Amino acid sequence: MRLFDDRRTRLLVGLTAASALAMLGGCSAIGGGPGPVAKSAVAAKNGPQADYPVLVGEPYTIDGITFTPNDVLNYDEVGYLAAADDLTGITAAHHTLPVPSYIEVTSLDTGRTILARVEQRGPMTSTRLLALSPAAMSQLGAGADLPVRVRRVNPPEEQRAELRAGGEAPLRMDTPMSLVAVLKRQLPAAPATLASVEAAPEAVQPEPEPASEYVNTAVAQSEPETPAAAPAPPATGVFLVQVAAFANPDNAERAAQALDGTVSQSGRYYSVRTGPFTSRAEAEGSLAKVRAAGYSDARIFTND
Repeated sequence: MRLFDDRRTRLLVGLTAASALAMLGGCSAIGGGPGPVAKSAVAAKNGPQADYPVLVGEPYTIDGITFTPNDVLNYDEVGYLAAADDLTGITAAHHTLPVPSYIEVTSLDTGRTILARVEQRGPMTSTRLLALSPAAMSQLGAGADLPVRVRRVNPPEEQRAELRAGGEAPLRMDTPMSLVAVLKRQLPAAPATLASVEAAPEAVQPEPEPASEYVNTAVAQSEPETPAAAPAPPATGVFLVQVAAFANPDNAERAAQALDGTVSQSGRYYSVRTGPFTSRAEAEGSLAKVRAAGYSDARIFTND
């Protein structure tokens, strides 16, 4: 009877010791060793999940212009560059696109196009369309005040990973200069430089908002496009084509002259329209001309 008790005791002691060793081994892997958990954490740092969560954010105002961040998938605008010396890698700051997101930036001087990652809001000291890091400026062959086109894109994961790691994605195909010429017609007047502001501050007007931001950014969304004091059309015409709303009256006048349209003011913005037309068919003909000029979000409405 004694022998049986001794064997049972040794068996219980052995099982307890084995369990304790297994627990210690598990704690070692979780705590600081190069176990499976530590390896997966390292892999996650630059994996696809590093692009989430996506931040959109609340509206904010710069120089009297309110920007409303928005998750716009087909964002496609033209404007001017600013420098973002606090950014590294091929990265950018944008007023309204989600953070992070990926964009193609095209120089409207050369047609050269790069892929960049939007990593913060900005530029916070101006209403320029985009701010690029020094490395991104170098890859684009650009400097501050350069006119650019910005398109939101969905690149392959290997290119995303390159940008997240601080590297460069391959250059995109150059934009044809024929298209560049069309895009440049949508640009506002060249922005004032810092030197001109310091030399004659009383003569410099507030920096114009890029003309192309009339579609997707907060400027167009924060106030209605329909002017409160728009002149009534003649009784014979009830169809109008809404071309765009501009923050800069000079840009609005140029667009109106090019499209044989008119300008009407509503608050701080200037709406360009064509018409009135007596039939929808006439209005659709004008709409086709307007969209061919690059104003893809133009629309027909009635004023009867």
